[in-house]
Amino acid sequence: METLGKTMTGKKDRPVRVVQFGEGNFLRAFVDYMIDIANEQGKFDGDIVLVKPIEFGSLENFHRQGCQYTVSLRGIADGEAKIQNRRITSVADAVDAYGEYDKFMKLAEVETLRFVVSNTTEAGIAFYESDRFDEKPPRTFPGKLTKFLYHRYETFGGSADKGLVMLPVELIDDNGIMLKKCVMQFVDLWNLGEAFKAWLEEACVFTSTLVDRIVTGYPRDNEQEEWEALGYEDRLLVTGEPFALWVIESPKDISGELPLPQAGLPVVFTENQKPYKQRKVRILNGAHTSFVLASYLCGNDIVKESMEDEDIRKFMEGTIFDEVIPTLTLPEEELKAFAGEVINRFNNPYVKHALLSISLNSVSKWRARCMPSLLRYAEKFGRLPKRLTFSLAALMAFYHGTEIRDKALIGHRDGQEYRILDDGKVLEFFRDNCGKDSRTLTEAFLGREDFFGQDLNRTEGLTEAVAGYLEDIRENGMRAALCRIS
Repeated sequence: METLGKTMTGKKDRPVRVVQFGEGNFLRAFVDYMIDIANEQGKFDGDIVLVKPIEFGSLENFHRQGCQYTVSLRGIADGEAKIQNRRITSVADAVDAYGEYDKFMKLAEVETLRFVVSNTTEAGIAFYESDRFDEKPPRTFPGKLTKFLYHRYETFGGSADKGLVMLPVELIDDNGIMLKKCVMQFVDLWNLGEAFKAWLEEACVFTSTLVDRIVTGYPRDNEQEEWEALGYEDRLLVTGEPFALWVIESPKDISGELPLPQAGLPVVFTENQKPYKQRKVRILNGAHTSFVLASYLCGNDIVKESMEDEDIRKFMEGTIFDEVIPTLTLPEEELKAFAGEVINRFNNPYVKHALLSISLNSVSKWRARCMPSLLRYAEKFGRLPKRLTFSLAALMAFYHGTEIRDKALIGHRDGQEYRILDDGKVLEFFRDNCGKDSRTLTEAFLGREDFFGQDLNRTEGLTEAVAGYLEDIRENGMRAALCRIS
């Protein structure tokens, strides 16, 4: 079978405009995919050079395939299940920052370069005083970036039109602000001078971004079948869902330089990304956290299966539309449209998202994703949202276990064990307290300020309501209790 990139044509020579720190699945199925479409439509006209920012791993497949690969999006589109394949030709080269250090640094000298994209994991944006300027390269990503930017600054004599736009997609709050802070710390640590610092402030732009797309990666279990369907061998094939969203918060307007929306792509430029993050966390993540534990105890194992369960789906939709959306600040129609996309994503027949995987660290997730909606609803309407309140009781029922084994609390469903994974003090709390009566357990749990940041017993009526729901679950089972409040 022919290998992608060996003899296939269609790849055009374009100026390099993007350096990308990270060659993993997400960036290739998200950023590089979007730039490929924008190139095809004549909106961008720029190529990407991938940089492998860590020592381990190989770029062999990139070089073998001429940096071409396929993105296969699978999910509900126009009301039906579809697979959409696209051969990506927007990547010009892939460089090893360690094994090809000089080539990596030469990228800073490319006149047409304008954007730096990064996805170096949540731990990647960090400052360590042990990082040295004379290392080739420095160990941390911000250290590498600082040295890269300094080389560009020196190469072009501090020219204002040679600054770069940073587009980090690491999953931390205010990722651009945090990245800039680390860079400035390295400037001071390495004594790179006030003039360079001024160039960073005036000529460069550090954006903060929010990204959303489920990328399921390389289909290892059935690669031969996938190659047969494509008609060629592709060892860089990456699969994901059709839905995508990229929100870019920038102190300067860069929308004209990165005209992705004009190519019909789901990119939003804004001065404030927080309402969009709130929408994602409260609706998408909040819905997950509010129904998955109840759904698991009702006998379901994956999200798609949950959406085919009428009781769970009714509960989920009521949570989103009746209890979460009324607490958010974006326009209602926009929120409802996003919620519709969320439900489509939950229904994706190509994604088998296990409920037990989502259940990891549910206590802290409930605090971040569900608690703000519950408290805001109670404040706004003077009553508790019954489904969000019930989700807290469902969490407590799911966390029922008297034994911690291999760092997991052992729960039971229909006589079968399941593993509950969370912070050690959470697991110890439930191990030591789950045998207590519903009211005592609820009061003790809601009173843990280290879990919730406050004593939730002070929220009017919450202790009584949660204890009542928990008692109903214990006496009558999860499904019967859930149906009574849906």
